[in-house]
Amino acid sequence: MRHTHTPATRVPLRDTPQVYGKISRVLHWTMAVLILWQFFGMGLRAIFGRQDWLAPFVGSHAPVGTALFVLVILRGLWALANRRNRPAHDGGMLGKAATAGHALLYALMLTIPGLALLRAWGSDRAFAPFGFQIFSAKSPEVEWTGNLAGALHGELGWFLLAVIAGHVLMVGVHQAMWRDGTLARMAGRRN
Repeated sequence: MRHTHTPATRVPLRDTPQVYGKISRVLHWTMAVLILWQFFGMGLRAIFGRQDWLAPFVGSHAPVGTALFVLVILRGLWALANRRNRPAHDGGMLGKAATAGHALLYALMLTIPGLALLRAWGSDRAFAPFGFQIFSAKSPEVEWTGNLAGALHGELGWFLLAVIAGHVLMVGVHQAMWRDGTLARMAGRRN
């Protein structure tokens, strides 16, 4: 028996009611990889403590976090610009839960690096994650910024990991149980 293949449907640049566009996908998956890198490095540090061999993983935390902060802002602006064209959540309680879950993800993805940037702004060390100075050293140090970030940055980071795990779990439920094409809308295939 001969199988015929239909040509792959091109993914649009912008979001549509059926699929997320190329820009949304690139932002989503780039952020996913960078967030995984952050948790991988911090997980190694939590397990092994401060070790010299962890420098490639942990040493990139500030620049990757800064890049993530910029990407979250860009992604949020892109989502707002496409809000009328994006695939809609289901109605009812599940749709409201999905909307609330995504809002929580965005809030955490803004707050966590925002706290780290606040700490960097108030630090007695210059902040230059990409080799150019973003914040100069403060003299004296603005202590409350370090205290606030020290109290919340890491804890909210691990909470974000739990929320991401819930997000991934729900994608699995959509894919395996409901078979509603949720993964396909972000992963690259149309229904």
